[in-house]
Amino acid sequence: MVSIAALGDATTQLVQGLRPEDEARVRAALDYAVDAYGERLATTGQNAFEFSLGVAGTLAYLRSDAESRIAGLLFELALMEPKVAEGLGERFGLEVADLVLGVHQLIRLRDLTAAQQPVGRGKNAQQQAVAQVETLRKMLLAMASDMRVVLVRLASCVTSLRYFAEQKRFDEVTRTYGREVLDLYAPLANRLGIWQLKWELEDLAFRFIEPETYKRIAKMLEEKRMAREGFVQGSIDRLERELKAAGIKAEVTGRPKHIYSIWKKMRGKELDFSELYDVRAFRVIVADVKTCYTVLSIVNNIWTPIPSEYDDYIARPKANGYQSLHTVVTAEDGRPLEVQIRTQEMHNFAEYGIAAHWRYKEEGGSNFKSQKYDEKIAWLRQLLAWKNDVADNVAEHEDQQREWVEKLKATTLDDRIFVLTPQARVLELPVGATPIDFAYHLHSEIGHRCRGAKIDGVMVPLNTPLKNGQTCEIITAKGAPGTAGPSRDWLSPGYAASNRTRTKIRAWFHAADQAATLAQGRALVEKSLQREGKTAVNLEALAHKLGFAKLDDLFIEVGKEKFSLRHVEAALHEQPEAAPVVEDTAVVNKSRSSSVEQGAKSGVLVVGTEGLMTVLARCCKPAPPDPIVGFVTRGKGVSIHRTSCKNFQEMRDKNPERVIQTEWGEAGVDTVYPVDLFIMANDRQGLLRDISEVFSREKINVIGVNTQSSKGQARMVFTAEIGSTGQLQKALGAIAEVQGVREARRQ
Repeated sequence: MVSIAALGDATTQLVQGLRPEDEARVRAALDYAVDAYGERLATTGQNAFEFSLGVAGTLAYLRSDAESRIAGLLFELALMEPKVAEGLGERFGLEVADLVLGVHQLIRLRDLTAAQQPVGRGKNAQQQAVAQVETLRKMLLAMASDMRVVLVRLASCVTSLRYFAEQKRFDEVTRTYGREVLDLYAPLANRLGIWQLKWELEDLAFRFIEPETYKRIAKMLEEKRMAREGFVQGSIDRLERELKAAGIKAEVTGRPKHIYSIWKKMRGKELDFSELYDVRAFRVIVADVKTCYTVLSIVNNIWTPIPSEYDDYIARPKANGYQSLHTVVTAEDGRPLEVQIRTQEMHNFAEYGIAAHWRYKEEGGSNFKSQKYDEKIAWLRQLLAWKNDVADNVAEHEDQQREWVEKLKATTLDDRIFVLTPQARVLELPVGATPIDFAYHLHSEIGHRCRGAKIDGVMVPLNTPLKNGQTCEIITAKGAPGTAGPSRDWLSPGYAASNRTRTKIRAWFHAADQAATLAQGRALVEKSLQREGKTAVNLEALAHKLGFAKLDDLFIEVGKEKFSLRHVEAALHEQPEAAPVVEDTAVVNKSRSSSVEQGAKSGVLVVGTEGLMTVLARCCKPAPPDPIVGFVTRGKGVSIHRTSCKNFQEMRDKNPERVIQTEWGEAGVDTVYPVDLFIMANDRQGLLRDISEVFSREKINVIGVNTQSSKGQARMVFTAEIGSTGQLQKALGAIAEVQGVREARRQ
């Protein structure tokens, strides 16, 4: 058994910077851990006590508080013995017990998501994988009710990697562990500003994922990290002497590149190792902009500048607002040295603002949707920086230490939650989301057919709020798609937290009401046909004769009682003039001189005619710049048709004297015109959603949809409001690119 006395320097480091009473608590935990662990092994194969001592020592290096160090010592023991976890609160305080529980939750997340694979292949699968990893990163933070949990987890990761490296162990276990660290934990260390761990996590993880590449780059460096840091420090000392002689106060810090960062730059920019200018680099922070340029001239006097590698981001900031002077000089040994010069304000903005280092360094970093998430990460980084600035005299600054701990505990990502599917896929939902939100997030059809839910295997009511890290399973109604629907109760408070969910529920009921209206209209029309003895009539031809593009449009207008059955009866007796076309817009042109102004609503100018109403025909739905022509109707003014409209051509042949010359007037900014679009495609799940996304992206409002599917073929007719045919052609081109679409045209 290991004695405390034999631990020597490790014990001294473990209690460094703590108050006497906190030091006593950590030593008591250390005594307890030595006896409790015995000769047990951690899950990595390392001696469990040595592993825990390494975790706690790393937390001490990060100047964490006593509770964090105790949690680092004991969380592995609590994993081995659940009874130990139950007694931690009584023995070491509830704070320690909560931290240990939080670490266990993060480890549980790792186990749940270890086998998760993206759906699909190729580029789509890669995009899903990137999105899933980013969601997991957010979930890690959200699940940690106390942010110190993340610090403990990071310390445990670096301790395990150090052990693997010491053992020179290269197998599937270490490769998988390295990938997890590189995808999840190293970026978190970066975002939290814990640079002391970031580079070590990345280098060690990369060593196990790409061992040959790691060795090759390490060999190319031709010097060990200590040698590189020594050279950079020597350069810093020389510059500081020159700055002091010039009376300039500055903070100069080195930034030696580590192996993983070098590999990323070589791969991302397709550079040879000899082309890298920032393998060795340092940063100078001064008081004002004028001093930045003064320092630049001093740097150029000390070393030989490389003109092609000078960038003035102060005079010309980057698009994200980033400002700094970047230059590369040739050092005494003939190798390049990169120097960055900026003010403290610029540095704070780069570190904590929208131009934060991780925002432009990490893949996918600029695609985050949640601004609040970014703001909280920036705040956390400032909080950690503030903690490191607290003087070493803990007793003197006890109030500051206590305030820091309280802020760190309270700072969590509390606006979102992260819930898992039974297949371990992670979904991001708003706080307060229920199984109904979860179901609709998976797919609209799953939401419509939702009839029950299980949370962590237990049946729960559908209005039960979900929590971070829970696994939700949706129970759906049996039968073919479209045969089941949501309940109107789901629109009541407490059932759906997401506006997106409520919109989908309302859309389903709107479609159901539309179907009921259509059925009622159909019944009324068929009853009228029976009354007139015309049951053999072609209904499609009848609808076109009445000015409707589709038969369903006729049924819906009749069902809404907006179209009289007398017009249907008149059409059956071949009296088309008694059945005027139902129009979308109408406006009276009071005089020829003011016709453009008065016709702005419809955008139609009737040339040479005064006091007439202009209406857009629904049979052909004209829109600028279609060639148009007018036809004077009886009692309804002038109906505007496309010149190619078959209905107009029939009316023109019968009554040529009622044709009138027309042209488009100057339409208003917000003027829109309804048009019908026909789309034929191979039927598949998500087809309607993908087409709708095109309309949304092109800012086109859809006011009507009619779809039919038969033998794997989908036929769709969309009624959309457009400002011009140019906008329409752009949308049709985008729709034609949607997977499975065979034809997309204006009807």
